[in-house]
Amino acid sequence: MASVIEAPAPPRRGHLLRILGFGFGVAVIVGNTIGVGILRTPGDVATHLPSKTLFLSIWIAGAVFTFLAAMNITELGTMLPSSGGHYTFARYALGEYPGFVIGWTDWLSTCGSEAAVAVVIGEYLGLLFPALAGKSRLIAVLVVVGLAAMQWRGVRWGSVFQNFSTLGKGLGFLAVVVACFLFSSSPTPANSAVRAAVPHGWPLFVAILLAMQSMIYTYDGWAGVIYFSEEVEDPARNIPRSMFGGALAVALIYISVAWAIVHVLPIAAVAGQSMALGTAADRIWSGQGTRIIAVLTIVSVISFMNACHLMASRVLYAMSRDKLIIRHADLVNRGGTPTIALALSTIAALLFISYGGFNKIIAVLAFFFVINYIADLISIFVLRKREPTRQRPYRVPGYPWTTALTLAIYTGFLASIIAADTRNSTYALILLAASYPAFRLLKKAGGTRQH
Repeated sequence: MASVIEAPAPPRRGHLLRILGFGFGVAVIVGNTIGVGILRTPGDVATHLPSKTLFLSIWIAGAVFTFLAAMNITELGTMLPSSGGHYTFARYALGEYPGFVIGWTDWLSTCGSEAAVAVVIGEYLGLLFPALAGKSRLIAVLVVVGLAAMQWRGVRWGSVFQNFSTLGKGLGFLAVVVACFLFSSSPTPANSAVRAAVPHGWPLFVAILLAMQSMIYTYDGWAGVIYFSEEVEDPARNIPRSMFGGALAVALIYISVAWAIVHVLPIAAVAGQSMALGTAADRIWSGQGTRIIAVLTIVSVISFMNACHLMASRVLYAMSRDKLIIRHADLVNRGGTPTIALALSTIAALLFISYGGFNKIIAVLAFFFVINYIADLISIFVLRKREPTRQRPYRVPGYPWTTALTLAIYTGFLASIIAADTRNSTYALILLAASYPAFRLLKKAGGTRQH
């Protein structure tokens, strides 16, 4: 009798686990938003607006805009509670190719951003421990791989680490802010008394626009929970709570830090500083502030990196599940981790680290981060018209005016990016043109899988 050769069984795909709560939602938003931007942006804002009142007002304006945008994206997150972030919305509302562009560029920019801040960890560890100086890339590789190994065990490990690292970040910023208000009695250096002229009229309007550009970049990350919508318990309730709770936490930290900086330093001393909070801390701790801020930066960046790992793997998982990219990236282990997607995301981050020009690539991909939100807002209009009777656990207050206003702001921001950085915008358009053949090729590879 001839033996029967059985075909190999298809790999067990598993499924994401609905075990994440409100606390994780807030933690991933705070962790994904607060990185090194809050340390560097105050100097840029003060350069454009050398007035304490205007300086603080722009941080408050950034918070208001964040809440306005969050109101819109929350409708999509509760209406389409599937993991994958902006890709999920674009794929459902606008079609396969727009979804591919949003997902592919979002995944690349997330991996690239993680690589960039991983190198920052290495640089600051070298500052704290001279024996590690000059080994920033090696340290970056070890941190990326270590976080991936932890997340491989399951989503519970990644979520617990996210919660504790974000808590440590928040407490660290709180301690520095409190110290700024308690120990800021040292005399102001005479040379910092020089006051820059505050612009008026049209130059003031332009200065506000430039400051808001920096602000929108710094506040970006507030939508982190939408990457895990199908893993969040009771998404109709917890996604809105997480979105607004996370946005509130970020706003309080940012405004408090900005206020603490100008409480210690005159605005003229803040302008142009690459690390204004470190300068303020030096005034308080007699030259040791830089080391203290270095520790705070490391804690802040690790939380950011963990969030990037979690988010990037969900984007790739969702695209593979929809057969838009290579097969098997939607495999999920018993712990709820999309392992192949996590491995590919880790490899991408490591390639970014090994390639010295990744900052230029990230600058090109930054063009698309605005496109993501524009696509989200267009999706709201499309779905309101196409599916008017669909259940929406959360509806945008003031629709369509609030959605149109948010879309107008992001469109204006995109136009300002193109005008200010025409070279990288051109590269982004070339990348967009090249995405279509890549879409056809990867879709074919993803669609030929055997189940």
